[in-house]
Amino acid sequence: MSGPSGATVAPAEVAARVAAVRERIAAAGGDPAAVRLVAVTKGFGIEVVRAALAAGLVDLGENYAQELEAKAAGLGPDPDHPPRWHFIGRLQRNKVRRIADQVALWQSVDRLSLGTEIAKRAPGASVLVQLDLTGEPNKGGCPPGSLPDLVQGLRDLGLDVRGLMGIGPLGEPEEARSGFRELSRLGDEHGLVERSMGMSADLEVAVEEGATMIRVGSGLFGPRPGSPRARH
Repeated sequence: MSGPSGATVAPAEVAARVAAVRERIAAAGGDPAAVRLVAVTKGFGIEVVRAALAAGLVDLGENYAQELEAKAAGLGPDPDHPPRWHFIGRLQRNKVRRIADQVALWQSVDRLSLGTEIAKRAPGASVLVQLDLTGEPNKGGCPPGSLPDLVQGLRDLGLDVRGLMGIGPLGEPEEARSGFRELSRLGDEHGLVERSMGMSADLEVAVEEGATMIRVGSGLFGPRPGSPRARH
């Protein structure tokens, strides 16, 4: 992983892109005030984080513990616009302690051992269970058949299981529909109200299938430096 880029984007430009994303949500039949927009700042430097906050974004998503840790420290102990940090990437247990006091929502909990470490470092934390929607091992995720046991195990640890998260496949947006629909079905089946699904390219499909939260990076900040195929 390369370090965060120093590339910057003006708050006014971010605000315009936020408005455009919310228009896309509305066009897909969603309520822009109800679908939470998580701004994915991975790979960008602290100035992009500041621009996002200045543009009125509150929920920020990071994929790497060291980046989240550095950016939280860079904002200082009392920023004018404090963010709600979401951890959205694959996470090793030994990294949990580094960011436990910063993360508001752990979106990528896909195994009980990770939940055990989060419960140890951040008792009562809010989490989403990441579902494996594609079978691609690099994405992580809990197999759908293992969901009931994992949800119960996390609750037994005292964690607040808020909902489900999923990542669609590479390819055309429509290819994500069946997985997103299954995620919503399982959310209904298990009484899990939050559904974090959809990125810059496939957010319309996600909204149509019941997303309550979308994770958008390039749609707000442009391509992530060094990653021409960035999907968030």
